[in-house]
Order: sequence, then C-alpha cells, then structure tokens
Amino acid sequence: MGKRGSRSQSQLLNTLTKKQKKHLRDFGEEHPFYDRVSRKEAKPRICQLSESSDTSDSESESESEPEQVSGYHKLLATLKNVSEEEEEDEEEEEEEEDSIIDDAEMNDEGGGSDFSVEEEMAAESTQSPDNVALSADPEGKEDEEAPPGTSKASSDEFTDAKHESLFSLETNFLEEESGDKSSKASQDPFLQHVNKELKEKEIQAVATNPKTTHELKWPILGQLVFSSKFQKLETFKPPKDIDLKSLHLQKPLESTWTKTNSQFLSGPQKSSSPFTPFQKELFLIMNSYRDLFYPERTSLKNGEEIRHVYCLHVINHVLKANAQVLGNNSKRRSQKFGVGDDDDFRDQGLTRPKVLIVVPFREAALRVVQLFISLLEGDSKKKIIVSNKKRFQGEYGSDPEERPPNLKRPEDYEAVFVGNIDDHFRIGVAILQRSIRLYAPFYSSDILIASPLGLRTIIGGEGEKKRDFDFLSSIELLIIDQADIYLMQNWEHVLHLMNHMNLLPLDSHGVDFSRVRMWSLNNWSKYYRQTLLFGALQDAQINSVFNKYCVNMQGQVAVRNVPMTGSISHVLVQLPHVFQRMEAENLASVIDARFNFFVNKILPQYRDAVMSHTLIYIPSYFDFVRLRNYFKKEELNFTHICEYTQKAGVSRARHFFLQGEKQFLLFTERFHFYKRYTIKGIRNLIFYELPTYPHFYSEICNMLRATNRGEEATWTCTVLYSKYDAQKLAAVVGVERAAQMLQSKKNVHLFITGEK
Repeated sequence: MGKRGSRSQSQLLNTLTKKQKKHLRDFGEEHPFYDRVSRKEAKPRICQLSESSDTSDSESESESEPEQVSGYHKLLATLKNVSEEEEEDEEEEEEEEDSIIDDAEMNDEGGGSDFSVEEEMAAESTQSPDNVALSADPEGKEDEEAPPGTSKASSDEFTDAKHESLFSLETNFLEEESGDKSSKASQDPFLQHVNKELKEKEIQAVATNPKTTHELKWPILGQLVFSSKFQKLETFKPPKDIDLKSLHLQKPLESTWTKTNSQFLSGPQKSSSPFTPFQKELFLIMNSYRDLFYPERTSLKNGEEIRHVYCLHVINHVLKANAQVLGNNSKRRSQKFGVGDDDDFRDQGLTRPKVLIVVPFREAALRVVQLFISLLEGDSKKKIIVSNKKRFQGEYGSDPEERPPNLKRPEDYEAVFVGNIDDHFRIGVAILQRSIRLYAPFYSSDILIASPLGLRTIIGGEGEKKRDFDFLSSIELLIIDQADIYLMQNWEHVLHLMNHMNLLPLDSHGVDFSRVRMWSLNNWSKYYRQTLLFGALQDAQINSVFNKYCVNMQGQVAVRNVPMTGSISHVLVQLPHVFQRMEAENLASVIDARFNFFVNKILPQYRDAVMSHTLIYIPSYFDFVRLRNYFKKEELNFTHICEYTQKAGVSRARHFFLQGEKQFLLFTERFHFYKRYTIKGIRNLIFYELPTYPHFYSEICNMLRATNRGEEATWTCTVLYSKYDAQKLAAVVGVERAAQMLQSKKNVHLFITGEK
C-alpha cells in the first residue's frame, strides 16, 4: 500500500474513540450508540474486507457506481493491514499527545468533529459552487486538487491540504490545564467583552439616546474625550505602574513582548516596564475594548510604537478567541452525546475572520506580519511554523536597488514611501498556537490584512455578479492605520468598506449555528466591534467615519489635542499672508461658494501680466478639473500639473512656468503628496483651499526661495477659508489665532518675518 493510502487510513482511524475501535475490531461494525450521523435507528452494515484496500481520494467522488460507498466501508477497509498492536500503540500516542499542532497533524478534516465520514461525504456532494473560500491572492494559480470544503470554481484560491488540517479550528483541541482559573477568567477584558449580553431595549434606545461625553486629560496622550450612546459611560485614569499579569496576556506574549518591544526601551525604563509611557496608555485603552481615534500618528515619530501595540492587541485577541474555541471542542469531545447545554459553547461568529487590519502599502503589511512572527516566537530556540514565508517576502518585500539613489525628499516623505508601496493587496492569516499560515483563504483566516483598494475589488458594487463581503460579517476588531493616506488615495473605498462591515452573510459558509454567539445571530456585531483609527491629522472626513460607524457598547475615546502653534511658524521666507474669508450658507454649498468667490473676487486681481508666475494650490481633484475647464473656456495663459500628468508633461509645465511663458500653474495636492517636487519661479501663491496636511502650507511657501532673484518685495500669498475650515485653519495658524479669525468676518493680513 502506498504512503498516501496508509496516511488516509490512519487519519480515518483516529476519528474513532478507543471504545469505537475496540467494538469495530470485535464485531466488524461501529456501535450504533456512537453513531452521530443520522440520529435515527439504522441496521448496522457488516462488510467483508476486500483483498485490495488501497483507496484514493478520487474513489469517493465517482459517480459511475449506482450505490455510493458508505463511510463504514471506508473505515473497515482500513483495518486489513493494521494489526492490533499497531492500534494499541496509536491509542497510547493519542493519550500522550498534548500539543495542538501534533494533534492536528494526526487528525483529518473530519476527525474529532461531531459528524462521521458519511455525513461529511454527503455535505461535500451537496455543497454549492458559490460556497467557496475567498481568495487571499488575486494572482494565485489553480491547484490540481482542492481540499475538503472548497470548490474548483475558485481557480485562483490558495490551497494547501496539510496546513488546512493544521489550522482548522474544528479539528483541533485544547486540553484544559490544571488549576482554578475562574477568578482570573472573570477579570479578563476579552471574556468580559464577548460574554456581555445586551438587551433588546438597549439596542432600540441607541438610536434615540443622546451621546454623553466626558473629557479627561492623560499625562502622555493629552486631552481625551470619552463618549457613548449607551446609558453607562465609564472613564478611567491610567495607573502609574503596569504589571504584565494584570493585562491578562495570552501565552507566550508575556515573555515575547518584552524582547519584541526592547528597541523602544532604554536604561531604567527597560527593566521597570515593558511599555513606553506612550504605549502603556494606548494599550490600556485598547485592552478595555473601547473604540479609539488617535490623530497624531506620524511615520517619523511614533508610527512604529503604535504598530507594535496594536499588533500585540491583535495577537492577544486572536489567541484568546481560538483558545476558547479549542477548549470548547475538547469539552464537547469528552461529553457523552446529548449531554450539556449548547449555549455553553457559543464562542464563534458567523464567519471565522475576526480581525481586519487596513494599511495603505505592502510594506506596512510586511511589517505587521513580521511583528506577528516576533510576538509568537520571541527568543525561544524552537522556531514557529510559518507557511509560505518565502513567497510572502518575495511579493511584499522590496529591492533597495529599485529606488533611485539621487532623489532628495523630506524625511517624512522617506518614512511614508519606504519599501514596497503597492496599494492593491490582500492576504489572509491563520494563527494557531505557535504556527502562522500566510495566504490562507479568507474564510479560513483569523486575520485579514488589506488595502482599501484590495478590499474594494472583492466587495464590488451594486449589480456586479462577482462580489463578496460575507467575510466582514463577524469582524470583532477593526484597525485602520495611517488613515490620512487614504485621503490621498481614494476615500470612497474606506466609506464603501465601512458600509459593508458586520452585515449578515448571504451564505452560511459551513458554520455550526449552535456555536455562534447570540449577539452575532441577532445582527448586533457592530455594537461589539472595536475600531482603532490612527492618522496624522484632524480631518472632518476621518472624524465623520469615527462618529458615524463606531458604535461600540464599551464607548469611544478620541484624542483631541488642539495645536497651539500652526505650521505657518515654519515658513522661512518673508512673505505677507492674506486670509480671505468667504461665506457659505451650509456645508453642502461650500464648493460652489468657493468657486464663485475665487472667480469673482480673487482671479480678477491676478489677470494682469504683472501678476505672473502665480501658482494655484488645489487640494481637491474635482475642484482642479472645474478650474481647469474654466481657464480653458476663458482662454487664460495657464498650465497644470496633477497626479495623472505624465512625466514629460510635468517637465514641460515646470519649464514654461519658470520661464514665464505660462502665467498660471494649477497644482494639485495629491501630486505634491506623491512627488514632492520643488516648483521654481513662484512669485504669487493662491491657496484655493487650506491644505489637508498642515506642513504642506510651509513647504509650498518655502518654495519661493528656490529662485532668489531679489523679487521678495513682490511676493504675495492669498488663502481662501470659511467657517467650515476650522480644523485646517487651526493647524496652520494656531488655535487662538484661528478662533479670532473665525469670529471676525474681516480679512486677516499676516506677515511672517522668516524666523521659526
């Protein structure tokens, strides 16, 4: 018998208990008491063992025979070449094995479940082609053989039968450790969060309840605003000292976190606490399962510290959730059939993915996965199993030689656009104890890491045939990192994602509804989902997402520090700044009001040839198209540069503007974000709208000194703003000066002396 046949036989044998094996050897049949297939009385089938017991996977799929081979026949066929001594050895090995990974290698997909092989075969034969695991790699190749539970309809699905069995929660078990852990479990924030049951009247009252808020100042994070639409609003202060044991970290995180985070610790701080003061306050909020919005994340200053903290929280959450499932598997396995309450084992969502991490570039996804490996591995000599690691490093890594060495860009630009900056990707990650499976199908993954564009191509739009968003139905932890970059990509993708979060799935995807939590069945998952939102600025669109889509029952925490000094203080040239206020009736009319104000009030002052070399900075691409069409219609002497302009067109536009052949240059913010070119020849600046990034204001103003020809006396800078630009205005001129400008309806003239 070949190795493949021997392995399938041993796997089938291990689906039986010791009593079942003994009865099978003695009587040649499985005892009806242990038969959990039909739950009806059926006559046992006694089959003679055939001389050739070598079977293959394709035999079960044969449709030519009039009668389907039963599950009992397959089990009995495996007994021909297995002696009683070998069976006893296998039974002893089962008793000695404590490792989850070893147990998973010994069991097949159906081993240890509550269903026998006959029911599994029936389920596979009736499975619809639409109920397939979603591809985690859009460029994958079709495998010749698909694992159980999948379909060849998904030609690009990543398949690996060995790892499928290893990382299947249904076929793995966790033996309970000795000791009374009831008191510790009752204090675990994870269990307190997922086990808390909301009432129907509480859910109904959310729509009408006013949001209650409370402000509190923390030492490092600063001004915090606690808010909630539920009746109880709890606030807390960070303790001075923190103990790892009090955080209820899952093993092995208590030992691995200190080593992983050592790069941020130094001196006496390294020995006193495994967290920096900044990380300590962040993790306390995360570990309380409140929603968090932190708008001061920068790639240069604290970006990596934040990434380390939320990766710790993600791994801690996933390990606890999986341990709960595996522990309940063991309890159900040890119980007799029909004994116990199914409500005691409700530990899952409608689909397996429980964490979604949204990052802008592949480089960020690479760093997240590397942190996962480091947190599970630590400094132990035994390396963890990471499947498809080489493929992942090849697709998400970068070649240093690809980047031109002579490019000089600001430090923040280098920090953001480091490594592989492809923004179309998605990958599933399955985690079980000390093993990580990369490129796992979405419906077999614990963690999904993707960009907004990568998710949008899966979710699709209304009317599209191929679309799927069921994998978002049971997301318990949503992390949106570097949210400000999505404003420069396509913010509509983020809104589209949020509109499809925690919806009831259209398909069951093989879920065991007796294990699904009641709040998930009631479609209340959004009230249990924790959202962590990190960005580099206070923006109205980001604030809107946090206020509209974050309805966690634990409440929301937002960092609201006001900028005392604006970016205008970093302007190094002597330049008069004129802030012209325009009036708008409401937020919806601001776009038209700005255009009319510019065309009627501002542009006539610059039509004269004396006001040449005028750069018009435009944050929105839609405003850029509108102005470009107007300039063409009026036959004004202008050129333009946007994010879609070819390299040759950019060079021509910069040359014509520098030489004065073109009077106006329309310049978009997204082009400046992605390229950071220095535009020479500017004499007059017009900010059609305040920049999204505050430091862009000083960068654009400092471009005037690129060509110093003694023309400083003629330089001008005009800025348009309205009362709806309060956040952007405060970031540029400071909160005190912005308050005065918003209260006064007069234009404000400022003169910068050129000192920081």
